[in-house]
Amino acid sequence: MHDMQMESASFIAVSELIDALSDHAVKFDCSEGRMLFRQGDSPIGLFVVHSGNVSLTMQDSVGNVVMEMPARPGSLLGLPAVIGNVPYSLAAEANRGAQVSIVPHSDFTGLMLTRPGLAINVLQVLAAEVRAARSMITA
Repeated sequence: MHDMQMESASFIAVSELIDALSDHAVKFDCSEGRMLFRQGDSPIGLFVVHSGNVSLTMQDSVGNVVMEMPARPGSLLGLPAVIGNVPYSLAAEANRGAQVSIVPHSDFTGLMLTRPGLAINVLQVLAAEVRAARSMITA
């Protein structure tokens, strides 16, 4: 595995956005651990990490893990996929006991239409992810 590290803080959202998303979120049972999504899957929603450990990984075209990092509480996972309606670019797996919820894709889209002010918060998270990915690539 290459030593590629992306800053896990890149996925952290402000509390106002987390609160708004939580109003539309459904708890995901991770009591025994759970694969949230796989790299290449079509997006089903945006995942919010509330507590516990979630691991993010990226594989190359032959299945070798080229990046691995933790997602901290407050992280939004799958944001680029949900916004762009493209496959997830990473895989995310919640460890046993993690508290994670999902905002279904259609609910997220509806929330952005009814509360456009939140779009700024979403853009801040996306910009941080892009900066972190760019610095990882150029390192």
